[in-house]
Amino acid sequence: MDVARNEMTTAAAPAEKVGFLRRVVAFIIDTILLGLVNQLIAGALYGGDVVSAATVSTLVDLAYFVAMWAFVDGQTLGMKALGIKVVKTDGTPVTIVTALLRYAGLILSFLVVLLGVIWVAFDKDKQGWHDKIASTYVVKA
Repeated sequence: MDVARNEMTTAAAPAEKVGFLRRVVAFIIDTILLGLVNQLIAGALYGGDVVSAATVSTLVDLAYFVAMWAFVDGQTLGMKALGIKVVKTDGTPVTIVTALLRYAGLILSFLVVLLGVIWVAFDKDKQGWHDKIASTYVVKA
């Protein structure tokens, strides 16, 4: 019985939280990939006019992050490359509602002169504002 209890405790143990630098690199990878996709869309639909394509680009970005966090094991392509993922604070996978909250929080975090994102570097739980809003952690995959 003690062996079973120890296995449950180990299985329920939270994964190691990931800090600022690794998360930034993953985001840069995602931003480059999305930039390429959005350029292709702007070229195909708007003759290369990125200003006219801004709404479509925003929707592509939203769909990418929400879908990857909610339906692809909590990992964007950048996160997958760096071996990290998003989970809820209780360790369960991110739902679509959580992913939408996290994305909205990420936008807010950027709008306040990146303060909400930089917060990760100083927070004891390595959470940015978007993580706190959505009750998520970024952990090693």
